[in-house]
Amino acid sequence: MNLIQHFVNGKSYKGNSNKKSKVFNPATGEQQSEVILGTKEDLNKTVEISKKAFESWSLKPPLHRARVMFKFKELIEKNSDEIIKVIVSEHGKVYEDAKGSLTRGLEVVEFACGIPHVLKGEFTENVGSEVDSWSIRQPLGVCAGITPFNFPAMVPMWMFPMAIACGNSFILKPSEKDPSCSFKLAELLNEAGLPEGVFNVVNGDKEVVDAILTNKDIQAVSFVGSTPVAKYVYENAAKNEKRVQALGGAKNHCVVMPDCDLDQAVNGLMGAAYGSAGERCMAQSVAVAVGEVGDKLVDNLSKKVEALKVGSGMDKNSEMGPLITKEHLEKVKGYVDIGVKEGADLIVDGRNLKLQGYENGFFMGGCLFDNVTKDMQIYKEEIFGPVLSVIRAKDFTEASELVNNHEYGNGVSIFTRDGDVARTFSSKIKVGMVGINIPIPVPMAFHSFGGWKRSLFGDQHIHGPEGVRFYTKLKTITSRWPSGIRSNPEFTMPTMK
Repeated sequence: MNLIQHFVNGKSYKGNSNKKSKVFNPATGEQQSEVILGTKEDLNKTVEISKKAFESWSLKPPLHRARVMFKFKELIEKNSDEIIKVIVSEHGKVYEDAKGSLTRGLEVVEFACGIPHVLKGEFTENVGSEVDSWSIRQPLGVCAGITPFNFPAMVPMWMFPMAIACGNSFILKPSEKDPSCSFKLAELLNEAGLPEGVFNVVNGDKEVVDAILTNKDIQAVSFVGSTPVAKYVYENAAKNEKRVQALGGAKNHCVVMPDCDLDQAVNGLMGAAYGSAGERCMAQSVAVAVGEVGDKLVDNLSKKVEALKVGSGMDKNSEMGPLITKEHLEKVKGYVDIGVKEGADLIVDGRNLKLQGYENGFFMGGCLFDNVTKDMQIYKEEIFGPVLSVIRAKDFTEASELVNNHEYGNGVSIFTRDGDVARTFSSKIKVGMVGINIPIPVPMAFHSFGGWKRSLFGDQHIHGPEGVRFYTKLKTITSRWPSGIRSNPEFTMPTMK
Protein backbone atom coordinates (compact mmCIF):
# COMPACT_ATOMS: atom_id res chain seq x y z
CA MET A 1 0.00 0.00 0.00
CA ASN A 2 1.36 3.38 -1.05
CA LEU A 3 2.08 5.54 2.02
CA ILE A 4 1.80 9.32 1.69
CA GLN A 5 3.96 11.19 4.18
CA HIS A 6 4.46 14.82 5.15
CA PHE A 7 6.96 17.04 3.35
CA VAL A 8 9.07 18.97 5.84
CA ASN A 9 12.40 20.74 5.48
CA GLY A 10 12.86 19.64 1.89
CA LYS A 11 12.14 15.90 2.26
CA SER A 12 9.63 13.25 3.24
CA TYR A 13 8.84 13.19 6.94
CA LYS A 14 6.96 10.38 8.66
CA GLY A 15 6.43 12.15 11.95
CA ASN A 16 5.46 10.62 15.27
CA SER A 17 1.91 9.54 14.53
CA ASN A 18 0.46 6.11 13.93
CA LYS A 19 -2.82 7.59 12.71
CA LYS A 20 -3.60 7.02 9.04
CA SER A 21 -6.43 7.77 6.66
CA LYS A 22 -7.47 5.92 3.52
CA VAL A 23 -7.20 7.51 0.09
CA PHE A 24 -9.52 6.12 -2.59
CA ASN A 25 -9.83 6.21 -6.34
CA PRO A 26 -13.39 7.58 -6.59
CA ALA A 27 -13.96 6.01 -10.03
CA THR A 28 -13.30 2.45 -8.87
CA GLY A 29 -14.12 2.81 -5.19
CA GLU A 30 -10.85 1.07 -4.35
CA GLN A 31 -8.34 2.23 -1.77
CA GLN A 32 -5.09 3.19 -3.46
CA SER A 33 -3.07 4.84 -0.67
CA GLU A 34 -2.78 5.62 2.99
CA VAL A 35 -1.84 9.04 4.31
CA ILE A 36 -0.20 9.66 7.66
CA LEU A 37 -2.18 12.04 9.86
CA GLY A 38 0.10 14.33 11.81
CA THR A 39 -0.06 15.39 15.43
CA LYS A 40 0.23 18.66 17.28
CA GLU A 41 3.88 17.80 17.91
CA ASP A 42 4.50 17.30 14.18
CA LEU A 43 2.95 20.68 13.41
CA ASN A 44 4.87 22.49 16.13
CA LYS A 45 8.16 20.95 14.98
CA THR A 46 7.41 22.11 11.44
CA VAL A 47 6.71 25.62 12.69
CA GLU A 48 10.15 25.78 14.29
CA ILE A 49 11.72 24.73 10.99
CA SER A 50 9.60 27.31 9.13
CA LYS A 51 10.63 30.07 11.55
CA LYS A 52 14.29 29.39 10.93
CA ALA A 53 13.80 29.26 7.16
CA PHE A 54 11.90 32.56 7.26
CA GLU A 55 14.84 34.40 8.77
CA SER A 56 16.97 34.04 5.65
CA TRP A 57 14.20 33.80 3.04
CA SER A 58 12.63 37.10 4.11
CA LEU A 59 15.96 38.85 3.49
CA LYS A 60 16.16 37.67 -0.11
CA PRO A 61 15.47 40.45 -2.63
CA PRO A 62 12.01 40.27 -4.22
CA LEU A 63 13.71 39.70 -7.56
CA HIS A 64 15.37 36.55 -6.18
CA ARG A 65 12.02 35.27 -4.92
CA ALA A 66 10.44 36.06 -8.29
CA ARG A 67 13.05 33.98 -10.09
CA VAL A 68 12.17 30.98 -7.93
CA MET A 69 8.53 31.51 -8.93
CA PHE A 70 9.52 31.69 -12.61
CA LYS A 71 11.33 28.36 -12.29
CA PHE A 72 8.39 26.85 -10.40
CA LYS A 73 6.07 27.95 -13.21
CA GLU A 74 8.33 26.24 -15.74
CA LEU A 75 8.33 23.00 -13.73
CA ILE A 76 4.54 23.03 -13.32
CA GLU A 77 4.16 23.29 -17.08
CA LYS A 78 6.72 20.55 -17.66
CA ASN A 79 5.04 18.17 -15.18
CA SER A 80 1.43 19.19 -15.81
CA ASP A 81 0.26 15.85 -17.19
CA GLU A 82 1.56 13.99 -14.14
CA ILE A 83 -0.06 16.47 -11.76
CA ILE A 84 -3.38 16.32 -13.61
CA LYS A 85 -3.43 12.53 -13.47
CA VAL A 86 -2.77 12.64 -9.72
CA ILE A 87 -5.76 14.99 -9.30
CA VAL A 88 -8.00 12.74 -11.39
CA SER A 89 -6.95 9.58 -9.54
CA GLU A 90 -7.68 10.98 -6.05
CA HIS A 91 -10.47 13.50 -6.67
CA GLY A 92 -12.22 11.96 -9.67
CA LYS A 93 -12.88 15.05 -11.79
CA VAL A 94 -12.43 14.65 -15.52
CA TYR A 95 -9.00 15.28 -17.05
CA GLU A 96 -9.84 18.54 -18.84
CA ASP A 97 -11.49 19.97 -15.71
CA ALA A 98 -8.42 19.06 -13.65
CA LYS A 99 -6.25 20.66 -16.31
CA GLY A 100 -8.29 23.84 -16.15
CA SER A 101 -8.04 24.01 -12.37
CA LEU A 102 -4.26 23.58 -12.54
CA THR A 103 -4.11 26.41 -15.06
CA ARG A 104 -6.06 28.71 -12.72
CA GLY A 105 -3.55 27.92 -9.99
CA LEU A 106 -0.66 28.52 -12.35
CA GLU A 107 -2.02 31.99 -13.10
CA VAL A 108 -1.42 32.94 -9.45
CA VAL A 109 2.18 31.72 -9.78
CA GLU A 110 2.47 33.99 -12.84
CA PHE A 111 1.14 36.92 -10.82
CA ALA A 112 3.61 36.11 -8.05
CA CYS A 113 6.43 36.32 -10.61
CA GLY A 114 5.75 40.07 -10.68
CA ILE A 115 6.27 40.47 -6.95
CA PRO A 116 9.10 43.06 -7.29
CA HIS A 117 6.57 45.43 -8.85
CA VAL A 118 3.56 44.78 -6.61
CA LEU A 119 5.61 45.06 -3.40
CA LYS A 120 6.68 48.60 -4.21
CA GLY A 121 5.60 51.12 -1.60
CA GLU A 122 4.67 54.79 -1.86
CA PHE A 123 6.83 57.88 -1.35
CA THR A 124 5.93 61.49 -0.68
CA GLU A 125 8.62 64.14 -0.69
CA ASN A 126 8.13 67.11 1.65
CA VAL A 127 5.03 66.02 3.53
CA GLY A 128 6.27 68.81 5.77
CA SER A 129 9.17 71.19 5.49
CA GLU A 130 12.19 68.98 4.74
CA VAL A 131 10.25 65.92 5.94
CA ASP A 132 9.72 62.90 3.68
CA SER A 133 7.37 59.95 4.21
CA TRP A 134 7.19 56.55 2.59
CA SER A 135 5.60 53.16 3.07
CA ILE A 136 6.95 49.64 2.67
CA ARG A 137 5.40 46.18 2.88
CA GLN A 138 7.21 43.51 4.88
CA PRO A 139 6.49 39.77 5.31
CA LEU A 140 4.65 38.43 8.35
CA GLY A 141 6.61 35.27 9.20
CA VAL A 142 5.20 31.74 9.24
CA CYS A 143 1.86 31.47 7.42
CA ALA A 144 -0.44 28.46 7.07
CA GLY A 145 -3.10 27.25 4.66
CA ILE A 146 -5.90 24.75 5.25
CA THR A 147 -7.37 23.60 1.95
CA PRO A 148 -10.34 21.49 0.74
CA PHE A 149 -10.54 18.31 -1.32
CA ASN A 150 -12.26 19.76 -4.37
CA PHE A 151 -9.24 21.63 -5.81
CA PRO A 152 -6.05 19.92 -4.57
CA ALA A 153 -3.82 22.04 -6.83
CA MET A 154 -5.69 25.28 -7.49
CA VAL A 155 -6.70 26.36 -3.99
CA PRO A 156 -3.28 25.75 -2.37
CA MET A 157 -1.75 27.62 -5.33
CA TRP A 158 -4.08 30.54 -4.56
CA MET A 159 -2.26 30.80 -1.22
CA PHE A 160 1.37 29.70 -1.01
CA PRO A 161 2.84 31.39 -4.14
CA MET A 162 1.69 34.78 -2.86
CA ALA A 163 2.82 34.11 0.70
CA ILE A 164 6.25 32.84 -0.36
CA ALA A 165 6.83 35.56 -2.96
CA CYS A 166 6.08 38.15 -0.28
CA GLY A 167 8.90 36.67 1.84
CA ASN A 168 7.02 34.40 4.22
CA SER A 169 7.44 30.70 4.94
CA PHE A 170 4.35 28.54 4.54
CA ILE A 171 2.83 25.37 6.02
CA LEU A 172 0.09 23.66 4.00
CA LYS A 173 -2.48 21.32 5.56
CA PRO A 174 -4.22 19.78 2.52
CA SER A 175 -7.31 17.61 2.55
CA GLU A 176 -6.53 14.10 3.72
CA LYS A 177 -8.87 12.82 0.96
CA ASP A 178 -6.48 13.78 -1.89
CA PRO A 179 -3.07 14.77 -0.45
CA SER A 180 -0.65 13.55 -3.16
CA CYS A 181 -0.85 16.69 -5.28
CA SER A 182 0.46 18.88 -2.44
CA PHE A 183 3.45 16.59 -1.97
CA LYS A 184 4.27 16.84 -5.69
CA LEU A 185 4.03 20.64 -5.62
CA ALA A 186 6.41 20.71 -2.65
CA GLU A 187 8.94 18.62 -4.57
CA LEU A 188 8.74 20.97 -7.56
CA LEU A 189 9.23 24.04 -5.36
CA ASN A 190 12.42 22.52 -3.99
CA GLU A 191 13.56 21.70 -7.50
CA ALA A 192 12.86 25.33 -8.43
CA GLY A 193 15.41 26.47 -5.85
CA LEU A 194 13.21 27.27 -2.87
CA PRO A 195 15.32 26.83 0.29
CA GLU A 196 14.47 23.91 2.54
CA GLY A 197 11.87 24.68 5.18
CA VAL A 198 10.24 27.61 3.38
CA PHE A 199 7.37 25.43 2.16
CA ASN A 200 6.18 22.42 4.15
CA VAL A 201 3.23 20.04 3.97
CA VAL A 202 1.72 18.53 7.12
CA ASN A 203 -1.17 16.13 6.55
CA GLY A 204 -3.75 15.72 9.26
CA ASP A 205 -7.25 16.06 10.62
CA LYS A 206 -8.75 18.36 13.27
CA GLU A 207 -5.77 17.89 15.59
CA VAL A 208 -3.43 19.54 13.08
CA VAL A 209 -6.00 22.24 12.27
CA ASP A 210 -6.33 23.13 15.95
CA ALA A 211 -2.54 23.11 16.32
CA ILE A 212 -2.30 25.63 13.47
CA LEU A 213 -4.93 27.86 15.07
CA THR A 214 -3.25 27.88 18.49
CA ASN A 215 0.45 27.94 17.63
CA LYS A 216 1.69 31.39 18.66
CA ASP A 217 4.35 31.55 15.95
CA ILE A 218 1.94 31.19 13.01
CA GLN A 219 1.08 34.73 11.99
CA ALA A 220 -1.64 34.21 9.36
CA VAL A 221 -4.08 31.47 8.36
CA SER A 222 -5.86 31.02 5.03
CA PHE A 223 -8.78 28.60 4.82
CA VAL A 224 -11.21 27.36 2.18
CA GLY A 225 -14.02 24.95 3.09
CA SER A 226 -17.54 24.78 4.49
CA THR A 227 -19.09 27.71 6.32
CA PRO A 228 -19.30 26.04 9.78
CA VAL A 229 -15.60 25.18 9.65
CA ALA A 230 -14.70 28.58 8.17
CA LYS A 231 -16.44 30.27 11.09
CA TYR A 232 -14.60 27.99 13.53
CA VAL A 233 -11.24 28.76 11.91
CA TYR A 234 -11.98 32.50 11.84
CA GLU A 235 -13.04 32.68 15.48
CA ASN A 236 -10.16 30.61 16.84
CA ALA A 237 -7.45 32.15 14.68
CA ALA A 238 -8.61 35.63 15.64
CA LYS A 239 -8.81 34.63 19.30
CA ASN A 240 -5.16 33.63 19.06
CA GLU A 241 -4.28 37.01 17.48
CA LYS A 242 -3.68 35.77 13.96
CA ARG A 243 -4.51 37.38 10.68
CA VAL A 244 -7.14 35.19 9.02
CA GLN A 245 -9.09 34.81 5.80
CA ALA A 246 -11.65 32.00 5.90
CA LEU A 247 -13.64 31.31 2.75
CA GLY A 248 -16.81 29.35 3.41
CA GLY A 249 -19.71 27.76 1.56
CA ALA A 250 -21.96 28.97 -1.21
CA LYS A 251 -25.36 28.73 -2.81
CA ASN A 252 -24.68 30.44 -6.10
CA HIS A 253 -27.67 31.65 -8.08
CA CYS A 254 -27.97 32.08 -11.83
CA VAL A 255 -30.74 34.52 -12.76
CA VAL A 256 -32.20 33.72 -16.19
CA MET A 257 -34.12 36.65 -17.70
CA PRO A 258 -36.81 36.16 -20.39
CA ASP A 259 -34.80 38.17 -22.96
CA CYS A 260 -31.61 36.10 -22.62
CA ASP A 261 -29.93 33.88 -25.19
CA LEU A 262 -31.52 30.70 -23.80
CA ASP A 263 -29.03 28.31 -25.40
CA GLN A 264 -26.17 30.29 -23.87
CA ALA A 265 -27.85 30.24 -20.45
CA VAL A 266 -28.58 26.50 -20.59
CA ASN A 267 -25.07 25.60 -21.71
CA GLY A 268 -23.61 27.87 -19.05
CA LEU A 269 -25.74 26.27 -16.35
CA MET A 270 -24.85 22.77 -17.45
CA GLY A 271 -21.12 23.36 -17.05
CA ALA A 272 -21.51 25.42 -13.89
CA ALA A 273 -23.91 23.05 -12.12
CA TYR A 274 -22.51 19.65 -13.15
CA GLY A 275 -18.84 20.32 -13.85
CA SER A 276 -16.64 18.63 -11.25
CA ALA A 277 -19.81 16.79 -10.12
CA GLY A 278 -20.97 20.04 -8.50
CA GLU A 279 -18.08 19.90 -6.02
CA ARG A 280 -17.14 23.56 -6.48
CA CYS A 281 -17.66 26.54 -4.22
CA MET A 282 -18.50 28.43 -7.43
CA ALA A 283 -20.97 25.83 -8.75
CA GLN A 284 -24.27 27.30 -9.92
CA SER A 285 -26.70 25.24 -7.85
CA VAL A 286 -29.78 27.48 -8.19
CA ALA A 287 -31.33 28.72 -11.44
CA VAL A 288 -33.78 31.58 -10.91
CA ALA A 289 -36.21 31.49 -13.82
CA VAL A 290 -37.79 34.93 -14.27
CA GLY A 291 -41.25 35.30 -15.77
CA GLU A 292 -42.28 33.13 -18.69
CA VAL A 293 -38.78 31.68 -19.33
CA GLY A 294 -39.20 28.96 -16.68
CA ASP A 295 -40.89 26.20 -18.69
CA LYS A 296 -38.52 26.53 -21.66
CA LEU A 297 -35.50 26.62 -19.35
CA VAL A 298 -36.51 23.45 -17.49
CA ASP A 299 -37.40 21.64 -20.72
CA ASN A 300 -34.04 22.45 -22.33
CA LEU A 301 -32.10 21.67 -19.16
CA SER A 302 -33.80 18.32 -18.61
CA LYS A 303 -32.81 17.04 -22.03
CA LYS A 304 -29.17 17.96 -21.50
CA VAL A 305 -29.03 16.60 -17.94
CA GLU A 306 -30.44 13.27 -19.11
CA ALA A 307 -27.76 13.16 -21.83
CA LEU A 308 -24.92 14.04 -19.46
CA LYS A 309 -21.94 11.75 -20.05
CA VAL A 310 -20.83 10.43 -16.67
CA GLY A 311 -17.72 8.29 -16.41
CA SER A 312 -14.12 7.93 -15.35
CA GLY A 313 -12.11 11.13 -15.30
CA MET A 314 -9.56 9.60 -17.66
CA ASP A 315 -12.22 8.84 -20.29
CA LYS A 316 -12.03 11.62 -22.88
CA ASN A 317 -15.78 11.33 -23.47
CA SER A 318 -16.70 11.96 -19.83
CA GLU A 319 -18.30 15.27 -18.95
CA MET A 320 -18.69 14.50 -15.24
CA GLY A 321 -16.81 12.13 -12.96
CA PRO A 322 -17.61 10.56 -9.58
CA LEU A 323 -17.97 12.21 -6.20
CA ILE A 324 -15.02 12.20 -3.82
CA THR A 325 -16.09 9.49 -1.33
CA LYS A 326 -18.85 6.99 -0.67
CA GLU A 327 -19.91 9.00 2.38
CA HIS A 328 -20.25 12.19 0.35
CA LEU A 329 -22.17 10.33 -2.36
CA GLU A 330 -24.70 9.16 0.22
CA LYS A 331 -24.96 12.68 1.67
CA VAL A 332 -25.78 14.16 -1.74
CA LYS A 333 -28.32 11.43 -2.47
CA GLY A 334 -29.84 12.20 0.93
CA TYR A 335 -30.38 15.82 -0.11
CA VAL A 336 -32.23 14.61 -3.22
CA ASP A 337 -34.44 12.48 -0.96
CA ILE A 338 -35.12 15.56 1.18
CA GLY A 339 -36.05 17.64 -1.88
CA VAL A 340 -38.60 15.05 -2.96
CA LYS A 341 -40.12 14.94 0.54
CA GLU A 342 -40.27 18.74 0.62
CA GLY A 343 -42.43 18.75 -2.49
CA ALA A 344 -40.02 19.92 -5.18
CA ASP A 345 -40.49 18.34 -8.61
CA LEU A 346 -37.61 15.97 -9.40
CA ILE A 347 -37.44 16.30 -13.18
CA VAL A 348 -34.25 14.26 -13.65
CA ASP A 349 -33.20 11.66 -11.06
CA GLY A 350 -29.57 10.53 -11.20
CA ARG A 351 -29.46 8.65 -7.91
CA ASN A 352 -29.51 5.14 -9.35
CA LEU A 353 -26.85 5.51 -12.02
CA LYS A 354 -24.68 2.41 -12.48
CA LEU A 355 -21.69 2.27 -14.81
CA GLN A 356 -20.45 -1.00 -16.29
CA GLY A 357 -16.94 -1.67 -15.07
CA TYR A 358 -17.26 0.97 -12.34
CA GLU A 359 -19.98 -0.59 -10.20
CA ASN A 360 -18.11 0.26 -6.99
CA GLY A 361 -17.28 3.83 -7.99
CA PHE A 362 -18.85 6.83 -6.29
CA PHE A 363 -21.00 7.85 -9.24
CA MET A 364 -24.40 9.44 -9.56
CA GLY A 365 -26.06 11.15 -12.48
CA GLY A 366 -27.15 14.75 -12.66
CA CYS A 367 -30.30 15.69 -10.77
CA LEU A 368 -32.68 18.53 -11.70
CA PHE A 369 -35.40 19.95 -9.45
CA ASP A 370 -38.16 22.36 -10.52
CA ASN A 371 -40.56 24.45 -8.45
CA VAL A 372 -38.17 24.72 -5.53
CA THR A 373 -39.15 27.32 -2.94
CA LYS A 374 -37.03 29.52 -0.69
CA ASP A 375 -38.12 27.74 2.51
CA MET A 376 -36.88 24.31 1.35
CA GLN A 377 -33.75 22.78 2.84
CA ILE A 378 -32.38 21.99 -0.63
CA TYR A 379 -32.53 25.73 -1.39
CA LYS A 380 -31.07 26.95 1.88
CA GLU A 381 -28.12 24.56 2.25
CA GLU A 382 -25.03 23.86 0.17
CA ILE A 383 -25.37 20.37 -1.35
CA PHE A 384 -21.95 20.24 -3.06
CA GLY A 385 -23.04 17.72 -5.65
CA PRO A 386 -24.58 17.46 -9.14
CA VAL A 387 -27.98 18.84 -8.11
CA LEU A 388 -29.51 21.90 -9.79
CA SER A 389 -32.62 23.54 -8.34
CA VAL A 390 -34.90 25.79 -10.41
CA ILE A 391 -36.86 28.38 -8.48
CA ARG A 392 -39.43 30.62 -10.17
CA ALA A 393 -39.56 34.43 -9.78
CA LYS A 394 -42.23 36.66 -11.28
CA ASP A 395 -39.86 39.54 -12.10
CA PHE A 396 -36.34 40.94 -11.78
CA THR A 397 -37.04 42.51 -8.39
CA GLU A 398 -38.17 39.23 -6.85
CA ALA A 399 -35.17 37.41 -8.35
CA SER A 400 -32.77 39.97 -6.88
CA GLU A 401 -34.41 39.73 -3.47
CA LEU A 402 -33.94 35.95 -3.49
CA VAL A 403 -30.21 36.40 -4.07
CA ASN A 404 -29.78 39.23 -1.58
CA ASN A 405 -31.74 37.52 1.19
CA HIS A 406 -29.79 34.25 1.05
CA GLU A 407 -27.20 33.76 3.80
CA TYR A 408 -24.45 32.98 1.27
CA GLY A 409 -22.94 35.55 -1.07
CA ASN A 410 -20.11 33.88 -2.94
CA GLY A 411 -20.92 34.07 -6.66
CA VAL A 412 -23.90 34.98 -8.83
CA SER A 413 -24.68 35.32 -12.52
CA ILE A 414 -27.36 36.83 -14.69
CA PHE A 415 -28.16 36.02 -18.32
CA THR A 416 -29.79 38.93 -20.14
CA ARG A 417 -29.54 41.12 -23.24
CA ASP A 418 -30.67 44.21 -21.32
CA GLY A 419 -27.74 46.44 -20.39
CA ASP A 420 -29.77 48.43 -17.85
CA VAL A 421 -30.83 45.24 -16.05
CA ALA A 422 -27.24 43.97 -16.07
CA ARG A 423 -25.86 47.23 -14.69
CA THR A 424 -28.50 47.44 -11.95
CA PHE A 425 -27.88 43.82 -11.03
CA SER A 426 -24.10 44.19 -10.79
CA SER A 427 -24.49 47.35 -8.69
CA LYS A 428 -27.22 46.29 -6.27
CA ILE A 429 -26.64 42.56 -5.79
CA LYS A 430 -25.10 41.61 -2.42
CA VAL A 431 -22.58 39.05 -3.64
CA GLY A 432 -18.80 39.17 -3.90
CA MET A 433 -18.34 37.88 -7.47
CA VAL A 434 -20.80 38.69 -10.24
CA GLY A 435 -21.09 37.33 -13.78
CA ILE A 436 -22.96 38.99 -16.65
CA ASN A 437 -23.65 36.24 -19.20
CA ILE A 438 -20.75 34.41 -17.51
CA PRO A 439 -21.73 31.22 -15.63
CA ILE A 440 -18.75 30.97 -13.23
CA PRO A 441 -17.41 34.46 -12.47
CA VAL A 442 -14.04 33.45 -10.95
CA PRO A 443 -11.72 36.50 -11.06
CA MET A 444 -8.35 36.24 -12.76
CA ALA A 445 -5.22 36.02 -10.61
CA PHE A 446 -4.45 39.74 -10.91
CA HIS A 447 -7.83 40.49 -9.30
CA SER A 448 -8.92 38.80 -6.07
CA PHE A 449 -11.35 35.99 -5.18
CA GLY A 450 -13.87 36.09 -2.35
CA GLY A 451 -17.51 36.29 -1.37
CA TRP A 452 -19.73 38.26 1.00
CA LYS A 453 -21.93 37.41 3.96
CA ARG A 454 -21.40 33.87 5.32
CA SER A 455 -19.21 32.93 2.37
CA LEU A 456 -16.23 34.83 3.78
CA PHE A 457 -15.01 35.45 7.32
CA GLY A 458 -12.33 38.11 7.40
CA ASP A 459 -11.99 41.32 5.44
CA GLN A 460 -9.54 40.38 2.69
CA HIS A 461 -10.08 38.20 -0.36
CA ILE A 462 -7.62 35.62 -1.65
CA HIS A 463 -4.74 35.97 -4.19
CA GLY A 464 -4.11 39.01 -6.40
CA PRO A 465 -3.69 42.47 -4.82
CA GLU A 466 -5.68 41.42 -1.74
CA GLY A 467 -3.32 38.47 -1.32
CA VAL A 468 -0.31 40.80 -1.24
CA ARG A 469 -1.96 42.89 1.45
CA PHE A 470 -2.93 39.82 3.47
CA TYR A 471 0.56 38.30 3.49
CA THR A 472 2.39 41.54 4.32
CA LYS A 473 2.26 44.23 6.98
CA LEU A 474 2.47 47.91 6.16
CA LYS A 475 5.15 50.11 7.66
CA THR A 476 5.20 53.89 7.15
CA ILE A 477 8.37 55.90 7.79
CA THR A 478 8.48 59.66 8.36
CA SER A 479 12.00 61.12 8.19
CA ARG A 480 13.77 64.45 8.70
CA TRP A 481 17.54 64.93 8.71
CA PRO A 482 18.68 67.63 11.15
CA SER A 483 20.21 70.73 9.57
CA GLY A 484 22.09 71.72 12.71
CA ILE A 485 19.42 74.10 13.99
CA ARG A 486 17.62 72.69 17.03
CA SER A 487 14.03 73.70 17.66
CA ASN A 488 12.43 73.95 21.04
CA PRO A 489 10.35 71.07 22.42
CA GLU A 490 6.76 70.88 21.13
CA PHE A 491 4.06 69.56 23.43
CA THR A 492 1.14 69.70 21.02
CA MET A 493 0.17 67.07 18.47
CA PRO A 494 2.78 67.43 15.70
CA THR A 495 1.53 68.81 12.39
CA MET A 496 3.40 69.30 9.16
CA LYS A 497 4.27 72.89 8.28
